[in-house]
Amino acid sequence: MALTESTMLDIGTQAPEFTLLDTVSDRQLSLKDLQGDSGTLVYFICNHCPYVLHVIDELVAVANDYRTRGIGVVAISSNDVEKYPVDSPENMQVFAEKNHFNFPYLYDEDQSVAKAYDAACTPDLYLFSGDGKLYYRGRLDGSRPNSGSPVSGVDLRNALDDLLAGRPAPEKQYPSMGCNIKWK
Repeated sequence: MALTESTMLDIGTQAPEFTLLDTVSDRQLSLKDLQGDSGTLVYFICNHCPYVLHVIDELVAVANDYRTRGIGVVAISSNDVEKYPVDSPENMQVFAEKNHFNFPYLYDEDQSVAKAYDAACTPDLYLFSGDGKLYYRGRLDGSRPNSGSPVSGVDLRNALDDLLAGRPAPEKQYPSMGCNIKWK
């Protein structure tokens, strides 16, 4: 595993459009299908990354807590499944069920969506405002596997609260860190 930081796409960037297969419902879904009235969270994750596994319960909890407040949530896996078959669409569906996803888990087979979002690692997190402008990108919180620091979701939750309260985007945003996306 190669520890990689997120690239920190510019705040204000318009959310790139996409249409991808949802491995949970077996339907093609677009960004427009998934956007929330108040904003949209996009998680780039995968099934096997120890950094994702460390925070998956909190990613699901954040989705549960904010979906009722007008935040759309979607997870996307862009890993090369030929080299990493554990990240196949079939295994994504199992992972989503096991972890009680209440949001779509999309498969980015040609990796074009990860490239459009400039995603670099798993997890890589993006929060867009209701009008589709990037408001927050980076880490969930300061916890990492074996760090001894508990998973709290504080950075992402604070950004969500600020967005919903109409405050400006947080000035200090820290990159996420995790496994690099497994490029073809």
